[in-house]
Amino acid sequence: MTKSALTTEQFERALRAKGTYYHIHHPYHVAMYEGRATREQIQGWVANRFYYQVNIPAKDAAILANCPDREVRRLWIQRLLDHDGAPGEDGGIEAWLHLGKAVGLDPDQLRAQELVLPGVRFAVDAYVNFARRANWHEAASSSLTELFAPQIHQSRLDTWPQHYPWIDPRGYEYFRSRLSQARRDVEHGLQITLQHYTTFESQQRMLEILQFKLDILWTMLDAMSMAYELGRPPYHTVTDKRAWHKGIAL
Repeated sequence: MTKSALTTEQFERALRAKGTYYHIHHPYHVAMYEGRATREQIQGWVANRFYYQVNIPAKDAAILANCPDREVRRLWIQRLLDHDGAPGEDGGIEAWLHLGKAVGLDPDQLRAQELVLPGVRFAVDAYVNFARRANWHEAASSSLTELFAPQIHQSRLDTWPQHYPWIDPRGYEYFRSRLSQARRDVEHGLQITLQHYTTFESQQRMLEILQFKLDILWTMLDAMSMAYELGRPPYHTVTDKRAWHKGIAL
């Protein structure tokens, strides 16, 4: 017997309940906003998260390429501009480079992605590949981890200046800008999701897709925990060099 679809209100509650698994609860994040992270751990997070940031526009461009709905494209394209920047303006990627400089990293080193751990790279690549291959509704709805993003940005703005006075406060602009951008994006993404998934089966699939995105964010931090908390980066038993690949197309 086919199960009845969740009501719009029930479905939204189920989506929001996934916040239990958001990476704000990962021990690595908890240590950062509680002031227990070392300089290396913060620098490692900024360097690895940069790989996620530079791939967000690629993910959104894939959604646009697969989307036949003109009105959706007109709104979704703002996400590319937020990160890449409009002509003559800086965007979120440039703001992240400023954050890198604020925590003592060389912007050229960030751009070269030489510090990106393979576990982080694999997780981010999996997300971009999903966006390219999935239908546009599913790819768009996978972005709904933005439901929980304003809280994580605010937690950094509230705690980092207090715990890490060595970080140049001018580097926090990315977090400030995302407070409003993420709320705007949530409104659009949630509208798409609630309107499209109207059967029980499709709603359950969407909840699995959202969990997939949560898995990606959590797995990125697992890789960083191994490298920067436990002192077990890849190949640590055989070399103290960063032997892993640097993103060459394979």
